[in-house]
Amino acid sequence: MKIAYREIKMGTKNKERLFKINSIIERYQEGGYTLTLRQLYYQLVVENVIPNKVTEYQKLSILLKEGRMAGIVDWNAIEDRLRFPSKPSSWETPASIMRSVIYSYRNDRQKGQETYLEVWVEKDALSGVLKRVTEPLGVPIVVNRGYSSATAMHDAYNRFKDAHNYNGQKAVVLYLGDFDPSGLDMIRDIERRIGEFVDGGDYPDMDFSVVPIALTDEQIKRYNPPKNPAKMKDPRAPEYVRNYGYNSWEVDALPPEVLHELLDDELRGRMDMDIYDEVLQNEKRGMVRLQAAQRSLENIDDISDEDEDDNN
Repeated sequence: MKIAYREIKMGTKNKERLFKINSIIERYQEGGYTLTLRQLYYQLVVENVIPNKVTEYQKLSILLKEGRMAGIVDWNAIEDRLRFPSKPSSWETPASIMRSVIYSYRNDRQKGQETYLEVWVEKDALSGVLKRVTEPLGVPIVVNRGYSSATAMHDAYNRFKDAHNYNGQKAVVLYLGDFDPSGLDMIRDIERRIGEFVDGGDYPDMDFSVVPIALTDEQIKRYNPPKNPAKMKDPRAPEYVRNYGYNSWEVDALPPEVLHELLDDELRGRMDMDIYDEVLQNEKRGMVRLQAAQRSLENIDDISDEDEDDNN
């Protein structure tokens, strides 16, 4: 929704850039995507609207804020995944809470699969795009935000251990991160730290692996995303430069539809979709029973309302 809260005078160049911004936003909205500021920035770089510079990113942030305040850009066009209010849930009637139960009800969609899957992503900004793939398939998504804490690693180990112990499943983490010194090293870090729990725990035969699916050298050659200088202050930079040179690439630079397709293909290729479909059928049968319970509660609500009217 476009709502003007302030009258802002803009030059022709900024108006033209906002027109281009709106065309990119609308194109992705039609596909059901909500972009982050970073993703919008990279789309403008790819389309040669702006150069790939830190100063341009900062100017875009200011221009986008002014465009929204002036009612030129849709307020719902850009998402901020780090600042959501935490509001307690509430319901007006027993029937209304049952509607929420029905909406939330689902079976374990990885039940019966040979492999327990999780998706780990370096940046929270991408989780909105990736959840469109992971949620229907029942695959957890974990946001690292850099190197994970010991607590987060141990919690992950316990999930993998339960999958092995109770369901006989091997565990695979599909990892998405930047192609830079730290981004590549995080793959090694996850393998080593989870492996330490496996080796020292009760199930040393547990099968666990990390599979990097983005950003890869092959994808960089295929999609040619905008490049950035490698961070030379990173202690892992010397080895990275020896192997890959002085450029680095952010996983955000891949278009949302590309990320969506590659993750969907990867997950479905690792799941038995016949078993998945059986779980969905069982879920639908449970949904029918819940809907019957909802109708009963709605009848009770109606009777309660009639009694209250009589008392008044």
